[in-house]
Amino acid sequence: VQLQASGGGLVQTGDSLRLSCAAGRTSSNNAMGWFRQAPGKEREFVASISWRGGNTYYVDSVKGRFTISRDNAKNTVYLQMNNLKPEDTAVYYCATSLRSTATSDVHQYRYWGQGTQVTVSS
Repeated sequence: VQLQASGGGLVQTGDSLRLSCAAGRTSSNNAMGWFRQAPGKEREFVASISWRGGNTYYVDSVKGRFTISRDNAKNTVYLQMNNLKPEDTAVYYCATSLRSTATSDVHQYRYWGQGTQVTVSS
């Protein structure tokens, strides 16, 4: 499964961005997730969505601001990011889980996209 993430950019505090992740072939039976990695820090879980889209899971720091969704007909998962903060600055990666249920466990993700840079200025 090839994953192509896009939608990153340079924005100001309080702005919004929508990231997209297109899967090269169907991953509709698998949960999908977004992770991020800031310079000098470990990769961090951000959000996950089950294969049917009925269950989602977020890290506490983005709850109420970020929304993960998916369109299985388009093999695409999205991350709507609102009210962005400087601490959201990172490279964002999408990934396909080995499981159908949403999970924050990085070890459950097998296929990874190349990442898209999100920079939030203060």
